[in-house]
Amino acid sequence: MTDTFTELKTKVPQAGLLFWVLKMMSTTVGETGADWVNFGLGLGLTGTSLVSAMLYLVVLLFQLRAPRYIPWLYWLTVLMVSITGTLLTDYLTDQLQVPLLYSVVMFGSGLVMVLMFWHRTEGTLEFSSINTLGRELYYWLAIMLTFAFGTALGDALAEKMSLGYLTTTLLFAVFIASSAVLWRIGKLSSVASFWTVYVLTRPLGASLADLFSQPIKEGGLGYGTTPVNIIFLLAMAILIGASTLYSHSSRQLSKR
Repeated sequence: MTDTFTELKTKVPQAGLLFWVLKMMSTTVGETGADWVNFGLGLGLTGTSLVSAMLYLVVLLFQLRAPRYIPWLYWLTVLMVSITGTLLTDYLTDQLQVPLLYSVVMFGSGLVMVLMFWHRTEGTLEFSSINTLGRELYYWLAIMLTFAFGTALGDALAEKMSLGYLTTTLLFAVFIASSAVLWRIGKLSSVASFWTVYVLTRPLGASLADLFSQPIKEGGLGYGTTPVNIIFLLAMAILIGASTLYSHSSRQLSKR
């Protein structure tokens, strides 16, 4: 751990409107991207999972070694953890035949344990103080578990309730709005609200991806995974570019 690293204010962005828009988009791309690599390139679930995990570890290494918050690198890491977390649950369900409810309990419990150890060892869960290697490692481990947990939760509800893509999208949107209202009126802490919404945006983004990409006869809009991937990736690139310019301008002003 270097002095430069510990002097940073934070290595991650704060949870504003742009953050949540990009988070939802990364989740959508993660869902369709995993399907595209799995079926479009013919790698199979095992091959896709291994390739995704290796790419994620490489990108994460660059993120951990970065001297400061770099918008494109941070969101590339989120995108890779989105794909990898999705595939982790899919692999357990489809390849190892682990019931979805078991995955929900396992990943949900794992997330709670990581947050407990994080708070116990670091003394804080505030995102404005993720400025040490230990805190950032906890952060990315928790992020991975939210994607795996959110995938299992969304798939379990879809399997048990058969609500359809549009209804499921609206349902999770209501859950997220409810969490935001509870935080606003002081019934839910900022930390609890953040992780609740972070988990729920995973099935929200997945439902939205399926709504756009799946065939009309199956309840989707029939655009296919490739166009959906391209559109959302371009939108993310534009927003991340704007965020990068804003971040650069802020650093320049702070130096004056």
